[in-house]
Amino acid sequence: MAARIDHIIVGAASLEEGVAWCEATLGVVPGPGGEHPLMGTHNRLLRVATVDYPRAYFEIIAVQPGRTPQRARRWFDLDDEAVRDTLARKGPRLLHFVAAVPDVRQALAALHALGLDRGEAVAASRMTARGPLEWQITVRDDGQRLLAGTLPTLIEWGATHPASGMPESGVTLQSLVASHPQAPLLRSAYEAVGLQGVAAKEGSAGLCAVLDTPKGRVKLESGGL
Repeated sequence: MAARIDHIIVGAASLEEGVAWCEATLGVVPGPGGEHPLMGTHNRLLRVATVDYPRAYFEIIAVQPGRTPQRARRWFDLDDEAVRDTLARKGPRLLHFVAAVPDVRQALAALHALGLDRGEAVAASRMTARGPLEWQITVRDDGQRLLAGTLPTLIEWGATHPASGMPESGVTLQSLVASHPQAPLLRSAYEAVGLQGVAAKEGSAGLCAVLDTPKGRVKLESGGL
């Protein structure tokens, strides 16, 4: 099994705030995204791929006003009070990342063997200008990311990957580092799904992404969120 970074996720209190943050912080306006009726969220996207992260992209996500999710809790802890409060008070924040796997059920079983319940594989889709995107993604009923967002959500794409339709953005992902007091467990989880390109180290829980941008090198940190 081999897993790679699929996308990194920045949460925002509103999508408009997330777009403004992206322009101010990374120096680019994110491209179009879409709506997630299943989860009551919407997003904007930009490609950040490199040779080391060949299909990586960047997602800014927020709760969609007036949209009721079809599940009890939204993904990525977006219904968590502490997360919502932090995004409202401190602005958009690196929140999580998603890893693409060739067989999501096999990857789920590998994590379950370590005592990690990543949730079930849920079929999801959204419409784009190029046609429908379809995927299977792991979602817990409680919406939790687990291990402060350092344990990736897993995704298995259908025939089309969204990055194939994204233009170059001028932003590229250089590294992603996860830290956690339970670093040995985190490393075992990464090894279980064959995750490449993410370092796991001992320390306070959090993620740190480094990107090259039109504004120079930018470091984004989750700050324990």
